[in-house]
Amino acid sequence: MWGGRGSGKSHFFASRVIARCVGAKTNVVCVREIQKSLKQSVKKLIETKIETLGVGSHFEVLESEIRAPHGGLIMFQGMQDHTAESIKSLEDFDVAWVEEAQSLSLTSLTLLRPTLRKPGSELWFSWNPRHKTDPVDRLLRGDKPPTGAQIVRANWSDNPWFPAELEQERQDDQRDRPDQYDHIWEGGYAKVTEGAYYAASLTLARQQNRIGFVPRDPNMAIRTFWDLGRRDFTAIWVAQFIGQKINVIDYIEGAGQPPAYYFNELRQRGYRGCMVCLPHDGTRVGPENSTGLSYEDQAREAGFDVQLIRNQGKGADMLRIDTARRLFPRIWFDETTTEVGLDRLGAYHERKDETRDVGLGPEHDKASHGADAFGLMCVAYEEPQQARAPKPRSHVGAGSWMG
Repeated sequence: MWGGRGSGKSHFFASRVIARCVGAKTNVVCVREIQKSLKQSVKKLIETKIETLGVGSHFEVLESEIRAPHGGLIMFQGMQDHTAESIKSLEDFDVAWVEEAQSLSLTSLTLLRPTLRKPGSELWFSWNPRHKTDPVDRLLRGDKPPTGAQIVRANWSDNPWFPAELEQERQDDQRDRPDQYDHIWEGGYAKVTEGAYYAASLTLARQQNRIGFVPRDPNMAIRTFWDLGRRDFTAIWVAQFIGQKINVIDYIEGAGQPPAYYFNELRQRGYRGCMVCLPHDGTRVGPENSTGLSYEDQAREAGFDVQLIRNQGKGADMLRIDTARRLFPRIWFDETTTEVGLDRLGAYHERKDETRDVGLGPEHDKASHGADAFGLMCVAYEEPQQARAPKPRSHVGAGSWMG
């Protein structure tokens, strides 16, 4: 079940857990990707539901688990703590409820799906969608959801007990945070993460219709800007510099692939002969590289021209961010082909030390690779010089007072 805030998703599943346990022996595990303490789990919600439904005499609430009627059990765990071996302890469980499933990693989902093998066992997912590329969305909202899956959208408007306090907050968000409203309340994918570096820039770009259809100009050079993933993500923006405008026409990313994979991808998309613009470390031959050639060498060998972008030195991250923010008003994006890249820019945010309440620079995650390649593009952009008209010469007329 997916949807926005105030839909009652968690309350629905908590009630279902209790009903199943009261009806027959049921073992339930409530999981989320990361659970550092029980305070982060749905344990308190289930305890409240037990009291509200008046079935407290049938349950025994312990510090780390809840013992259910008929010898059943309700447990609370973090998937990040599991390995391929430890997950086997859940094989005989009847229900696994994944709360905040938008945060579930592909590794965790791959471990969890085949684990519940008991006849009639079920996997429940509740989440507020974040990105189309998140594993749970790929699984349940993709082109081929699992056979027998029941997928329900639920929003605040579907909740007959939606409280008046939340209604006022919803209206305030609709007025004050239009760029985030659809994600928070209507279950739409997040266009920007709160506090993201480019949140305001992306919102303005949408308001000014600079995110839409951007045609390729056959008479202008195509440039590609790379962030090199040695063992993680590689990200590539494809752009054309046209006068004062930067037209971004495509975005490519992948993980764990050799350079040849991306060169072939460029050819297949019609960018044969484009300029490959690499960061300064494109000259390096890493230990993971079996060819003995740098990215620069391999690009030239594959038939591409190469431009190396100088090292911006200390403070490079913020230089790229500041440059991108300054240039954003002249950047146009093709909404269809750069959808994933726009998600990456919208999620690129500062890492914070919550204890000291200080910023620690950009968070290094899957969003940062696309953002770094985008920043490289902006640093590499050279603003066309406007032709300056010659100053008119001063002529002194014969009849002037100087004559």
